[in-house]
Amino acid sequence: MKDFDHLMSVWQEQPKKDQLSVDDVLKQVKKGMSAMSRKLLLGIITMSASFIGFLAIMLFLVFTSWVTYVGIFIVLITILLYGLVMLRDYRVISKQDITTNPTEYLQTLKEYQKSRATVYGWLFYVYMLLISCGLVLYFFEVLQSASTAFKVAAYGLSAAWLLFCTFYLRGRFLKNEQEKVNLMIDRLIRLQNQFD
Repeated sequence: MKDFDHLMSVWQEQPKKDQLSVDDVLKQVKKGMSAMSRKLLLGIITMSASFIGFLAIMLFLVFTSWVTYVGIFIVLITILLYGLVMLRDYRVISKQDITTNPTEYLQTLKEYQKSRATVYGWLFYVYMLLISCGLVLYFFEVLQSASTAFKVAAYGLSAAWLLFCTFYLRGRFLKNEQEKVNLMIDRLIRLQNQFD
């Protein structure tokens, strides 16, 4: 009987699993999704402004080489496609309310996470490649009368910036976004397991 009492006391001293407050979890998830929505909306606005700026350059400036127009057109198409992907993500995030059906919301969030990781994984490289090609074609005529040192500096800085974005910023951005979505999914799963 002494052993049983000892086992009971040890068992009772075990730390209890933290019970999540439904209101706290819902507020945290809503806050996280709201922040992601704002970031996507800002990205869409930035892409729209860039598109309008490059379209204005294409329509209102006169270039002698058709290569320059091809470069600008490639940049415009790339910005448009990336902006449409961001708009799709914004709609997925902002269209649902977590309070109406949390299970369906959790499933949508998981699908969004998989889709985002896949699409942004390869899309970023395609985006950077097309932007690079477009800028090289654009610079071909624009920098034609510039000195060799200025051309080397312009192409070098452009290449350095694109490499920095591709190999450093992309990884940090994706990791940060994945961590945010993972945190929200984990909280919702823990909350769901509490009620199962």
